[in-house]
Amino acid sequence: MKFRTEVQIPDSPQKIAADDRLFTIGSCFASEIARLLQTGQIQTLNNPFGTVFNPYSINKALKKLHASAFYTEEDLIKYNDEVISLDHHSSFNSRFVHQTLEKINTAVEEGNRFLQETGWVIVTYGTSFIYEFLPKNKLVANCHKIPGKHFRKRMLTHLELTDAIYETVTLLKDICESHVQILFTISPVRHTKDGMSENNLSKAKLITALHEILPQFDGCHYLPVYELMMDDLRDYRFYKEDMIHPNHQAIQYIWEKFGSAYFADETMDFVEENFKISQALQHRPTDAQHPKYEEFRNALNNRIAHQQAKVKHKIFINP
Repeated sequence: MKFRTEVQIPDSPQKIAADDRLFTIGSCFASEIARLLQTGQIQTLNNPFGTVFNPYSINKALKKLHASAFYTEEDLIKYNDEVISLDHHSSFNSRFVHQTLEKINTAVEEGNRFLQETGWVIVTYGTSFIYEFLPKNKLVANCHKIPGKHFRKRMLTHLELTDAIYETVTLLKDICESHVQILFTISPVRHTKDGMSENNLSKAKLITALHEILPQFDGCHYLPVYELMMDDLRDYRFYKEDMIHPNHQAIQYIWEKFGSAYFADETMDFVEENFKISQALQHRPTDAQHPKYEEFRNALNNRIAHQQAKVKHKIFINP
């Protein structure tokens, strides 16, 4: 007897190797996956523009990265004693123009270099809604808590969504490795502030647009992460206290489903061992000079050295 609907991620014939590079971009769920990849010591670059939610803004970010196009002072605004880019997360803000530009352009340069050697990309869309900054008639990625009177909120049209997704694929296929695999997901985080019906419509438009565009390309795949949360984990016990974000248990479940479908067996073993090592490195002894602790550290260092020998990139730097 079954008491739940289990959603499967189709097994991929292409597998992620321990030495592969993964680029992730999009909503905060993209950052959750990137955090697990990084803990597993997989080469990962996440969100060079910070958290971005809608396909238009994600595509704009990728255009900048593709062209290695630097930002200038004209691209910024000043608000509340901070210099801000409306294309970026607030973590790029500073009190001075040169500091904000340095953060932004360093990330653009790093993102461009990383993409050129990337064989895997994960794009996570969160919403179809977007805000227009009225003083500049500009669609933006982040409102930075500027008063709402300066913005107009609207839902991207179907054509805007499909155009953004299509261009995103073509940009990635041009700059990444020739065999790049691009995985698209819909964030399971519910944007309840938009309204429940509006959130459902927003997600449905994203799913519709993706299923229209992706079959036109080789190497593009839809990961049913949203469906895993909505249908497989259909219970509020899998949410954080805000009843919006998936909790640790839900993220681990989705991660395991993803890994089973996309990781080579040796990659899964590599990642799981690195998880254990990372957890062991969190241990803080009461007496660092105790022989037992020295024995523990020596054994841990041997495990790290064994893992380091498996890949060409550096892992567990200064553990």
